[in-house]
Amino acid sequence: MRFHMTNGLISHVIQVLPNGDLNTLYFGSAIHDRMDFSDLQELDVRDTMQVDADHPGISLEQIRREYPQAGSSDLRPCALSVRNAAGSQAVKLAYETYRIVHGKVSLDGLPSTFANIATDNVEESGQADCETLEIDLVDASFGLKVTLSETMFRGLPVVARSVRIRNLSHLPQTVEAAYSASLDLPDADWDMITLTGAWARETHVERAPLRTGLQGVSSIRGHSSQHASPYIALARPNADEMQGESVAATLVYSGNFDASVFVDSYARTRLRIGINPETFSWRLAPGGTFRTPEAIIACSRTGLNGLSQTLHALYRRNLIRSPWNTRRSPIVVNTWEAVHMDMDEASLTAMARSAKDLGMEMLVVDDGWFGHRDRADSSLGDWFADRRKFPNGLKSLADAVHDMGMGFGLWFEPEMISEDSDLFHRHPDWVLGDPRLPLRSLGVQRCQYVLDMTRPEVVDYLLQAMGNAIGRIGVDYVKWDMNRSLSEAYSRALPPDRQGEVFHRHALGYYQLLHGLAARFPNLFIESCASGGARVDAGTLATAPQAWISDDTDALERVKIQYGTSMLYPVGACSNHVSAIPNEETGRRLSLKMCGDVALFGAFGYELDPTVLDEDERKRIRRQIAWAKWLGPLMRTGTFWRLRSPFDRRPGFDAADAAWMMVADDGRMAVVGWYRALTGVNAPVPWLRLAGLQDDVRYAVTEIDTTVADADDTAMAGRGFTPWRPRYGDELMRAGLPLTDRTTATWGRSPLPGDGFSRIFILTAIPTANTSL
Repeated sequence: MRFHMTNGLISHVIQVLPNGDLNTLYFGSAIHDRMDFSDLQELDVRDTMQVDADHPGISLEQIRREYPQAGSSDLRPCALSVRNAAGSQAVKLAYETYRIVHGKVSLDGLPSTFANIATDNVEESGQADCETLEIDLVDASFGLKVTLSETMFRGLPVVARSVRIRNLSHLPQTVEAAYSASLDLPDADWDMITLTGAWARETHVERAPLRTGLQGVSSIRGHSSQHASPYIALARPNADEMQGESVAATLVYSGNFDASVFVDSYARTRLRIGINPETFSWRLAPGGTFRTPEAIIACSRTGLNGLSQTLHALYRRNLIRSPWNTRRSPIVVNTWEAVHMDMDEASLTAMARSAKDLGMEMLVVDDGWFGHRDRADSSLGDWFADRRKFPNGLKSLADAVHDMGMGFGLWFEPEMISEDSDLFHRHPDWVLGDPRLPLRSLGVQRCQYVLDMTRPEVVDYLLQAMGNAIGRIGVDYVKWDMNRSLSEAYSRALPPDRQGEVFHRHALGYYQLLHGLAARFPNLFIESCASGGARVDAGTLATAPQAWISDDTDALERVKIQYGTSMLYPVGACSNHVSAIPNEETGRRLSLKMCGDVALFGAFGYELDPTVLDEDERKRIRRQIAWAKWLGPLMRTGTFWRLRSPFDRRPGFDAADAAWMMVADDGRMAVVGWYRALTGVNAPVPWLRLAGLQDDVRYAVTEIDTTVADADDTAMAGRGFTPWRPRYGDELMRAGLPLTDRTTATWGRSPLPGDGFSRIFILTAIPTANTSL
């Protein structure tokens, strides 16, 4: 029995071996089908064990396996470990049957990709844009059935995988490891790329050659974390953004994860991604089942940009369920850096009025509106207005904001609780933690503790409290925060033999609350946040279509953060704000133009007090907002290209510059951003080669100052516009733009603009009737 799944862009070839094991013969960019792929097998036993006495020609340690189990003669890291009531791990799964599902089955309680019904093609109208292969593996003597599901999507080189595990025995079993996907590759000639960091410096790109042994990234913090994103990519050493072979795996999940690569002594590579087994176990009752989160695996032969563009397209088409997925995000002003917790109705009304005059569209009231919240040590869980600050309630403020023609947003941190809160006084047992430990001996961060989201009554309370506030006040936009990790993860609601389920059940409780609010308020805009980017993952993105990717709003730092985040997530889903100068996190003074030019590539907004701006700043911000509105639809639906990495310093330059661009689907319009952190005297001329354009189309190239030029000037002429000579697409992509003006200097030339310098270019196709050059 052999399977070859392909959609013309990606291929996966699986062979059933005589012992019933599944052998991965090929995974990668699409290949032609043929009757016999057996020459791709590696069955030599070498110096390893044979699988059993009846199959002397097969060694599990030498073959590329689809889903390796612990307790076998494959002594590499496993994807599945199950222990039965007798204490044995010796699972020997064998092929039983398969099914082909037209479309895709949803995962109960877990976010996942979905089948999109095609409507743009008459021949495909009413048909799902994906197909799923399900393979059942069984070990009858152990009493275990495992179903591997793999979905392939039309027009994209990507698959979605998940695993369902069922106890067929009459005694309980314990799942000790259950990865969502495992991928064996025949060689180790790869670089590993991961996204790592910390608070305020998320998603920094790290790249290193594979070495023998185990390597990768993981989290045991109870969330996907700022320290490591649930993402791992393998790229050929010669691969870069524009060319070369690569493969990437990520997880549609917000809890603890492991994304790792193992290279064996014969230079074979095993990639695994799934729930981190270090903090996980799951008790399977007789007849019980467990479903893993979904893994996404994409491949590319067109470099890392191709890999990212596949993931971006999949998320927009088959993952994000919010109606805001394709709408331009509202231009928000958030109150945090403007006032922190020092707020009242009068000051916020004045802020909204001033913001409306500038063209902003949404006032988001951040932390400090509820309970008796003056500092970080109180009131989490008490989701009702602080009557000292809002004697008329928050509805009075929301009504005033709505009357101005603006939307109204509100901050929540649902999964947390303060010791100084009404909720804690009523339910001290709702705190996550071992009850034998005094509260004050538990780990604490930002003066707060974690609610036990494994308990249905906790989720029900939050759904009711938040729902009542959202509905009564008239909230259009929720900023959903989470400012600490999980520790001492023990639930009083679970018996001792189920405490290994706490982290995963906590994630399921989070999804139940998130999905419940989205179902109750289908037009509610939800922006996820977790001290910045501590829970930016596909599991959250499925329901919350926008993420606050970092608390660091310094433009030079943001270039790196936004660059790394774009490896995985659509830029239109990334919330970027212009903040007050000097920057609150770094103290750096950058121009309003530089800050805006970076934030422009994403969901644009502000983190400042508009009432204290002078008239010149107000004029500049009005123009900036107009450009953000004009380009906003493109940021949601266009194709994003990374052109130059801020992590790669080139010879002759004092520091790395960065560049990226967004191109309309038809290739006839684009916007380019270029950023320089440090300016050097008499530096080389930077040449910027563009991407994604049409070779035979001539483009009008116009440099704009987004704080001076008027976005409603469709002729793109006048103050703030610098027209360049029209160029064909092939020249722009192969020769590039010479960025000589104001970026280099020698004797007798005008002074340089200084550090923190940006340039924005608009490209528009010239009608073919216009032949003048």
